[in-house]
Amino acid sequence: MFDKLDFISDKYDELSAKVSDPEIIANQALWQKYAKEMGEMEPIVKKYQEYKKIKGDLKGAKEMLDEGGMDEELKEMAKAELAELEEKTQPLEEELKVLLLPKDPNDDKNVILEIRAGTGGEEAALFGMDLLRMYKMYAENRGWKSEIIEINDTDIGGIKEVVVLIKGKGAYSRLKYESGAHRVQRVPETESSGRVHTSAATVAVLPEVEGVEVEINPNDVRVDVYRASGNGGQCVNTTDSAVRLTHEPTGLVVTCQDEKSQIKNKDKAFKVLKSRLYDLKMQEQNKEIADKRKSQVGSGDRSERIRTYNFPQGRVSEHRTGATIYKLESFLNGNMDEIIDGLITHDQAEKMKAF
Repeated sequence: MFDKLDFISDKYDELSAKVSDPEIIANQALWQKYAKEMGEMEPIVKKYQEYKKIKGDLKGAKEMLDEGGMDEELKEMAKAELAELEEKTQPLEEELKVLLLPKDPNDDKNVILEIRAGTGGEEAALFGMDLLRMYKMYAENRGWKSEIIEINDTDIGGIKEVVVLIKGKGAYSRLKYESGAHRVQRVPETESSGRVHTSAATVAVLPEVEGVEVEINPNDVRVDVYRASGNGGQCVNTTDSAVRLTHEPTGLVVTCQDEKSQIKNKDKAFKVLKSRLYDLKMQEQNKEIADKRKSQVGSGDRSERIRTYNFPQGRVSEHRTGATIYKLESFLNGNMDEIIDGLITHDQAEKMKAF
């Protein structure tokens, strides 16, 4: 581990010299590349510098005690300092191990989040709307922006399907754990007898991808335009602004009718198509390392039941970590960090075992 830390530290110093070089500053593309690499290394380097300082202080305190010749008061002070420094060493080593774990290249990306009603009919659709509201409020709490790309709603306020773009640094790093089946246990609004029903909705979290990561041959995509339906105001329902993309090699279909402009709808639809194609590509690659994925929290398996929202007991149960919190209303209001932090810690622990 320390050989790797020394290598990263040396590389950081080398890059630091390069970004100060006038010739490299003149080449902005190269300068930005080196500056980005430095930025990725900086948290590790700073933490390693902190660790080395404590180890140096620890060595100095031990040498003072070994030399002797100190009065009892100074000896006690040196012993206390030694104990304090030793106490700091172990947590720093653990932090360094976490920082050295391979980083998910998608972590800083925006998110395409898809929610679909599952088993439970109209109640599942209402629960889907609850999840949409929860994620939008979570995004707002973190200073991210959310934008609905496509929504298929029901007459009583539920959603059969919704696609949302969530923009913000690190959005994927925290929301990627949400992929899977979410289960709700409650008395439905449509239930007159007061019996608790179980319904479900599925969530898929995809990183928004750039064109260089997924190349789409225009000849492979059929573009259809049509008149939007639903609540859209004057222009939406009277012009051919809605867009449907069909990727013929895979059969993937994406529709968008949220904007009044056909061009904007087409742009949004292509963003979703790229992310879905990227997800297919990742799933194909992940089949080869399926055993490894089973040990990770963020496997992204849509069929896996990941969480239960129990209304009668006011609890949220996270099945992957075994955590249960009795703050259901707060959680549905977007205060999700307690569960997500636990998922991140659990995932890091699993990766450290493999690492």
